[in-house]
Amino acid sequence: MLYLKRRIQRRREVKVEVEKGEEEEEDSLELKVEKEKEPEEAVEVQEGDAEVPTEKGDEPADQKEVERGLMDPEGGHELLEEDEGEKVDKGFIDACVYVKDRMEEVSSPDKEMRQVLVVLYQEWFKVSSQKDSQADTVRLYLRQVGLTTPTLLPYVVNLTDGNGNMALHYSVSHSNFSVVKLLLDTGLCEIDNVNKAGYTPVMLAALTAAESPDDLEVAHQLLRLGDVNARSRQAGQTALMLAVRHGRVAMVKLLLSCGADVNAQDREGSTALMCASEHGHTHIVRLLLETGRCDASLTDKNGRTALSAAEEASHQDIAELLKSGPSEPASGASLL
Repeated sequence: MLYLKRRIQRRREVKVEVEKGEEEEEDSLELKVEKEKEPEEAVEVQEGDAEVPTEKGDEPADQKEVERGLMDPEGGHELLEEDEGEKVDKGFIDACVYVKDRMEEVSSPDKEMRQVLVVLYQEWFKVSSQKDSQADTVRLYLRQVGLTTPTLLPYVVNLTDGNGNMALHYSVSHSNFSVVKLLLDTGLCEIDNVNKAGYTPVMLAALTAAESPDDLEVAHQLLRLGDVNARSRQAGQTALMLAVRHGRVAMVKLLLSCGADVNAQDREGSTALMCASEHGHTHIVRLLLETGRCDASLTDKNGRTALSAAEEASHQDIAELLKSGPSEPASGASLL
């Protein structure tokens, strides 16, 4: 805890330096202030979701940590070696302990609590949410939180920044599927959380180019756990519509296998089939038709059907396919 206090004291000293700085240094000092404010803005977003779920039932907490891969199942021994524990920022762990002991204060934090939360936010997002975040490092942090402050693990996993993004949003967006799997395997992710742009991690996954068997397996895990038919706030699009628009064939297959509604319509009345027809995605049109659930007669608010959309865009091959229908339904095995 002394380490954390020193970090907080250092932050206070920086603020004093900013206040006493000379005019010619104002530009650079203002940048420091802005960088400090960003995590605090994230704190304000998270304050409404500060309550930490408590363990239910009589099941020992250690057993839950074993199930999450945080402890050795043989006798409940810690999996972290001493040198591994040293790789976890001490200020981060001290911040976790501080917050755990004062959770009732998080919703209306005083100055010291806000400073501690800044340390917690900065370190977690630095470790978990960068394009080059390493799964091994994220695993160490998750294990250490699970061992030192297990009741705080749900809070840490679901922290949101100023844009409403969790680590899961970022790791999915970066196609960092090894980190995605670690987060999902905790069993604690609030998978259907919507960021400020109106998207869930499932919707972001629809835009990724997951191709390797391992990545597809993790993407499939995410889609099974989340709501594949949730709609974006602005346009009312589903994950399937987003995948179709961007021509993500593998994701379209996964979404269909997870129960995506092929006839869902966005706020303009457009369907996934209309979108695929308009953009010339012949293979996707065939996949949608082969489900046997696709209603090609649906119209959007302008009275267009999938066929008229294909004809207007001069995609004659798709127009012919829509007129004739699919030859044979796709087998379930081909979806993965």
